[in-house]
Amino acid sequence: MARCHYRRALICVCSPCIFLLVLFLFLGIMVCSNMNKTTRSIHFVASGSFKNKNFASMPKTFWKLHEEAFWNQLQLTLDRQFNPILNPQNAYMRFRSHAFYVSLMSRSFSEVTDLDPVRRKMEQLPLQMQDFVSHMKRRSYPVLIQPADMTCGAGAVDEKEPPLLLLAIKSTALNFENRQAIRQTWGQAGWVATRGMDGRPRQKVGGYIRRVFLLGKEYPRDSEWDISELLQEEGEQYGDILQWDFNDTFFNLTLKDVLFWNWFSRQCSKTRFVFKGDDDVFVNTVNMITYLHNQLEKPNAEHIMNEFMVGDVISAAFPNRVHQSKYFVPDSFYKGLYPTYAGGGGVVYSGQLAKRLHNISGRVHLFPIDVFVGMCMARLNAHPIHHSGFLTFDFPYNEDKEPCAYHTILLVHKRSPKQLIELWDKLSKSKNQCRFVSLRVSNKRKNTRIN
Repeated sequence: MARCHYRRALICVCSPCIFLLVLFLFLGIMVCSNMNKTTRSIHFVASGSFKNKNFASMPKTFWKLHEEAFWNQLQLTLDRQFNPILNPQNAYMRFRSHAFYVSLMSRSFSEVTDLDPVRRKMEQLPLQMQDFVSHMKRRSYPVLIQPADMTCGAGAVDEKEPPLLLLAIKSTALNFENRQAIRQTWGQAGWVATRGMDGRPRQKVGGYIRRVFLLGKEYPRDSEWDISELLQEEGEQYGDILQWDFNDTFFNLTLKDVLFWNWFSRQCSKTRFVFKGDDDVFVNTVNMITYLHNQLEKPNAEHIMNEFMVGDVISAAFPNRVHQSKYFVPDSFYKGLYPTYAGGGGVVYSGQLAKRLHNISGRVHLFPIDVFVGMCMARLNAHPIHHSGFLTFDFPYNEDKEPCAYHTILLVHKRSPKQLIELWDKLSKSKNQCRFVSLRVSNKRKNTRIN
């Protein structure tokens, strides 16, 4: 009988303790789960963790420390600020304070550039790279010209629904002919109908297009040209010029991306998609609108849109080490492979992703070529989709000679203003003949292209 009393007493004493232990375990799991949900789309990738399947797929040498590579040191110094072990207070913070990220960026830059060996190596970089490094930590520039009434680019005055697509086209002040040709052809703002199965336009199904040209400031040698006044007049007439007060050079093209994402996040909150491309591309606008509508009709469209980017995808590329190339990046500036990225000639991404790229770009040091967007995508654990309709390196094997070639694409790069007008006219005249052709289809992804 005594043993029974002892057992009952033991059960009475231990049961509440066991219950409390289980309760604390449950609460701990719930807290950890919520922390994971808050940060699941942004990853800190420590050295040696690339085999972890939870992280973005990236080359093993990407963001790996090389003492002699300037950008690698900069980025790793910045990454340490978000290391959940070294700085747990920063690791799980959401993007709320722009000044906070500017401060961290500046701090990491100072830590690296204050070292004497690094300063000496910076002085040995090519002049173009030295100029880029001198201002690469700056992300804020005054707006000189912008669309009237703070609108999201030029568009139809009678829009009955939010824009489906914003055409954000990188241009330069002197490329007026390129901009004018785009306005008259594939870049016309307003309603565009999609194509049905029979190849004919579905007038009640389509989307509104808006247009904006992204420019920096140029300093031409000929002082007789007053570029600023001409641009101001152009902006007032067409309402599609967005210009910032920075030097418009090739290495500053990625700065345009950063400034555009900031502007888009404030002005274009309802726009579903962004086309970002150069002013020497030709776009089949009807095919583009049809393709984007098809993406929105997929069962899991809302989930897909969170990280949707499509273009000419390049994987595991090596930096260009040819001194004469405009893409030249010396190994003293960057070492390692490039992450997967979409060629900058033309790419389409969702409005949701544009806002996420704006946020994450504060955690990635600027890089002078389009690989920078791929670096931001890798930090978001997002992957661009390859589509063979994006011909950023032109048609293969003279396929453009075929009668319906331009009806099978979304984009082709390197066309002059004269060619844009001729191609647009040819596309219109052959639409009945070619209405049953389909988009180019290929699941192959480009690998090891040297940018």
